[in-house]
Formats: sequence, C-alpha cells, structure tokens
Amino acid sequence: MGRFDGRVAVITGAAQGIGAGTAKRFAEEGAAVAILDLNEEKAQATAAGLDGSAIGIGCNVSDGASVAAAAERVLAELGGWHILVNNAGITRDNLLFKLTEEDWDLVMGVHLKGAFLMSQAAQKTFVAQKYGKILNLSSVSANGNRGQANYSAAKAGVQGFTRTLALELGPFGVNVNAIAPGFIATEMTDDTARRLRMDVDEFRRLNAEANPVRRVGQPEDIAAAAAFLCSDEASYITGQTLYVDGGAKI
Repeated sequence: MGRFDGRVAVITGAAQGIGAGTAKRFAEEGAAVAILDLNEEKAQATAAGLDGSAIGIGCNVSDGASVAAAAERVLAELGGWHILVNNAGITRDNLLFKLTEEDWDLVMGVHLKGAFLMSQAAQKTFVAQKYGKILNLSSVSANGNRGQANYSAAKAGVQGFTRTLALELGPFGVNVNAIAPGFIATEMTDDTARRLRMDVDEFRRLNAEANPVRRVGQPEDIAAAAAFLCSDEASYITGQTLYVDGGAKI
C-alpha cells in the first residue's frame, strides 16, 4: 500500500528541479501524476520516466484558458484530482532601479496568478468531493532578498494566499499549506550562479556554509516535506508555511 494509492496529483512546473523531484516521490508512493509545464515535450519526457500512471501536459499557469484546458485533460485522462502542488516559478532578478515592468509582471503572473488560477480550477473538484490537498511553493526570499523585489513580493504573497485559502476551503475538507525552501540545488539556482558570474560549485559551497546543517538542499528534501503535507497524516495541518532551509531561518 502506498501513501497516495488511488490519488491523482497535479504538479506545476514539474519538468525539472523541485517539481520533478516531487513528482517522482508522489509516483513512488502510488499517485497518478500529471506533470504540468510550459514546455509540453519536457513535461512528457519527465512523465515517461516515472513509475506508474503519469502524463505530461503543456500549460501556461498564468493564462486562464490554458489552465482550464489542462484541468479538463487531468480529469479526463487520469479520472480524478486530489492533490495540487503549485510549484511553477521563474526569476527575473534585478535591483529596483533596473527592474522592468515586464519582469515584475512575469514573476507575479507565474507565482501568484498561476497559483490563483490553478487553485481555482482544483477547488471545483475538491469542494465537490469534500477532499483535497493544495500545496504552494513559497521561499525564504519571502522575508526579503536583495535584487529580488519581484520574487520576494510574490513569495510573500503566496503565504498570505495560502492562509486565506485554508480559511475558505477548510470546511470543505481541503487542506492548504506552503513550503518555503531555502537554497536548493536546481537548474534555477545554477542559472543564478552563472548570472552572477560565479562557479556553480563555489556558489553551492558558499550557500552550504550559510546554514547550520552545512549543506545545500536537494529537490528530494522538498519532495519529502511535500509528501507529508499532502498526505492524510497532515489532515490537521492547514494554513501553515513550513521552512525547509537547513536551519537558515533560525
């Protein structure tokens, strides 16, 4: 018996990184998984590498029509929907005086509007069946990070969004929580190193030294926390943001 036997999980931005790691963990624990990503080809490739039932769907989470179409495919092809992980994210880092309106709107669109649209689509099914788990990805950057005014604002917004949905959806059997990762070794953080003209390994080493456990996080660390928060073991937990950051917030 797997923790998620009979459950259907939808994970956005899951072709790589944290999303792919979470999809792998959920599939290993019995879930049928829908990999949503802007790049459908990559989504399908990731889905093909998972155990059990998995599909890859191209979806722009910041576009309502795209989200509605993806939701229809999930229900039609996997036969239900029980878990949503709002993981899709992008960065467009810059200091305030260099930050463009487009970079602000893109980051807000993916992180906040994307979580809103996907959650709105999911709640139709979740409320009707009186069961559902929504997990939003925030970040330690929600507490402020130089050069990330857009990203930090979006990730702080995710935490407020999480608490509000928990209040609204709790009476209908839906738990809503968030995870705020610290430094996780992914393609996104590697790209940050390159943008700063730093060696990737050196960038990871410096970040490892900045927390008590003296290592950087891996997608599997976030996947483990996600698996718990989306399970029935966490049915009395809602509206919370769990920091998974190696103790950096202490």
